[in-house]
Amino acid sequence: MPVKRTVMRSSKGKKLYAVRDAKGRFKDIQSYKRSHAMDIKRKSKAELAKAAKAKVKPKAKAKPKGKSKKARK
Repeated sequence: MPVKRTVMRSSKGKKLYAVRDAKGRFKDIQSYKRSHAMDIKRKSKAELAKAAKAKVKPKAKAKPKGKSKKARK
């Protein structure tokens, strides 16, 4: 389950993501840049399942060739 992040700003104006625990205390604070980069690099469970399914999928049979070779004039 994805973690809900609160968007905040630092004193210098950088965007931050803050994660809170069940009691509302800060569990983790990281910069938007670092967090966003990891989100892009990491694949979701759905993406991993789709890739695994595509890998296992049997190959299609060879298609018959269209026209037979005839001498052209």
